[in-house]
Amino acid sequence: MILEAPPGVLTEGGKEVDVLIDRCAGLDVHQKTVAVCVRSPGAAKNRREEVRTFRTFLGELARMREWLIAEEVTHVAMEATGVYWKPVWYALEGGFELLLVNARHVKAVPGRKTDVKDSSWLAQLLECGLLRASFVPPPAIRELRDLTRYRKRLIQARTSETQRVAKVLEDANIKLGSVASETLGVSGRLMLDALIAGERDGEALAALAKGRLRDKHDDLAEALVGRFAEHHQLLLGAILSHVDHLGAAIARMDERISVVSAPFDEQLARLATIPGIGPRSAQVVLAEIGADMTQFASAAHLASWAGMCPGNNESAGKKSSGKTRKGDAWLRGMLAECAWSAARTKDTYLSAQFWRLARRIGREKAAIAVGHTILVIAYHVLLNEADYRDLGGDYFARRTDTHFLQQRLVRQLEQLGNRVTLEPIPAA
Repeated sequence: MILEAPPGVLTEGGKEVDVLIDRCAGLDVHQKTVAVCVRSPGAAKNRREEVRTFRTFLGELARMREWLIAEEVTHVAMEATGVYWKPVWYALEGGFELLLVNARHVKAVPGRKTDVKDSSWLAQLLECGLLRASFVPPPAIRELRDLTRYRKRLIQARTSETQRVAKVLEDANIKLGSVASETLGVSGRLMLDALIAGERDGEALAALAKGRLRDKHDDLAEALVGRFAEHHQLLLGAILSHVDHLGAAIARMDERISVVSAPFDEQLARLATIPGIGPRSAQVVLAEIGADMTQFASAAHLASWAGMCPGNNESAGKKSSGKTRKGDAWLRGMLAECAWSAARTKDTYLSAQFWRLARRIGREKAAIAVGHTILVIAYHVLLNEADYRDLGGDYFARRTDTHFLQQRLVRQLEQLGNRVTLEPIPAA
């Protein structure tokens, strides 16, 4: 379908919006079809608009690409619709300036008409420069991201199965978890396998203990005597078999991730210099934000994209909730884990920041704040290609006026019923 439209279709403040991109296309992507609207210069300074529909099979997408090339399209925009946009993006990648846009942002632009197709509306917004592109990582990072996310799901599934083991044992009145710190440790696994094999004698089961757990032989002998029935045996065997399967799958993911992330070993090593970030968490951070920090205008822009900065909701001088907005859930979760890990480090800036904030706003919010700091550090580490240099655990104390700090500490000690006399230490 080919239409002729006047040059100023969109208006802003009563004025027509100038066309910035002569030849562009908007794509309305669905699971089975994709509607493509191409807008290009027409007769008498009008805009020419043509809409075609293609199926999402690979051959059809190839024909769509050939048509866009024949129309001399330079820019293509599409909405992020679940996972359906990915095959279309891959088919067009490398030949056009691609923009993946947030559907919420598109709907927020005024002027949309109910009878305008989504593809046509996207094309109009694109030609006027009113679309903001979302971050889409390069192919190597996308592969790494898929692997790290699936590994996370596997770990979560294994954790769920481990919890089911504890439930089955409690139902059978087997109190192994009350004596051993790890139910599925080396000793625990030997005992569980023996239970599945038919052993019910507590002394015989306790004799399978290894290492320091042998010192708890008597407690184990009592804890391993219960009402372990046939259905418990069946359930426990199935669960442990699934745990083993998940463990093998996680090992395969780890192996493949090591291969895919090998070209980024330098960046991973730099990220690992940040307190709280280990080898696995460094892989996740790199997979989510990529290695090229020029994709983001600044560290603040990256933090906003990830949803790791406070919300800004103020009107008429009144501030509403400062809750962080939704962002990359995979990255947010890992940064929170890294923040808790950094809080346990000794004499580091991040640890000092965490406990300083925790006293004032609570540990949960402090973890988010420290996660934000870790993300900002990661941005500069990758952008400047330099290792992290810690400011030290006494950074905040050094920034504080020592006179007022002394007064505050003395006042706290006096409130506890002490008489304080300060005597300076002579200089060495």
